[in-house]
Amino acid sequence: MKKFRAKFPCQVVPTRGRQLTAMLRAHRSRSDSAPTIAIVDWRGLPTLTEFEMFRRYFESRGIPTVICAPEDLTYSRGALRANGKTVNVVYRRVLTSELLAKEDVSRPLVRAYLEGAVTVVNSFRAKLLHKKMSLALLSDDRYAGLYTPPQRTAIAKHIPWTRKVREGHTTYAGKVVDLDDFVMAHRTQLVLKPNDEYGGKGVVLGWTIDQHEWEQSFLAALASSYVVQERVPVPRYPFPVVLDRMHFLDLSIDHDPYLFWGRVSGTLARVSSSALLNVTAGAGSVVPTYVIAGGRRALRTPVAARNGA
Repeated sequence: MKKFRAKFPCQVVPTRGRQLTAMLRAHRSRSDSAPTIAIVDWRGLPTLTEFEMFRRYFESRGIPTVICAPEDLTYSRGALRANGKTVNVVYRRVLTSELLAKEDVSRPLVRAYLEGAVTVVNSFRAKLLHKKMSLALLSDDRYAGLYTPPQRTAIAKHIPWTRKVREGHTTYAGKVVDLDDFVMAHRTQLVLKPNDEYGGKGVVLGWTIDQHEWEQSFLAALASSYVVQERVPVPRYPFPVVLDRMHFLDLSIDHDPYLFWGRVSGTLARVSSSALLNVTAGAGSVVPTYVIAGGRRALRTPVAARNGA
């Protein structure tokens, strides 16, 4: 990358500074105490390197930071401690559903949160945005009256057609359809997704399976909590990949913007040769994102260099 930047003007989209600013803003809204941060997630995850980078950055800004697992937390006398060290800001990376499934392990953090002894970013309220059903609440015409005309325009532009998997009628392209029949007949246009999962678990891409398997998947979804969503075309671009030699592979690319207090700054970029763009599922890679400004840099000639140009 150093050689590339020597030839092309490019810049990194800022993220970590905005992350810290958002955390400190949340903390200062409820406390005057100096922050001490705990980055909390399960042990043995591939995100540890990312956590270590955040810890170095937070500490470079004068904020003591520890990385710990939920079982390392204790709570007593109004203080949350990570391995014995008092913390008052939790950068919560552990998923809510996984944490609450272990009542004894979750108790210290949950008690500290409920009693206002610690700032948790993101708060447990963010769980609502983890539910795929939230997209159905935006997309389904039955709820259109909840939104203003500009909001409905934005929804139509950015949210794919999404419905809760259920028996009954719904709308598609302004027409009333039987949801069962519609899903069965439009396999290659649709995706089934569990309401409350991550990492690609339970996702069924209709165009990758045969009709019988699709019908069985839909019947299973009816008995659970699922949404059905319209397929969104994912762009593919050639990327240089070094294997035994340099290859150019056509890979799907996915950009997911980060939001800090409602403002976009930075993006998560994923590439994959698979139709399923999910790193946790083993289908894809997270790659750094740079903004390239203009063409090549002007090369300095030996004469110009000697003249101090």
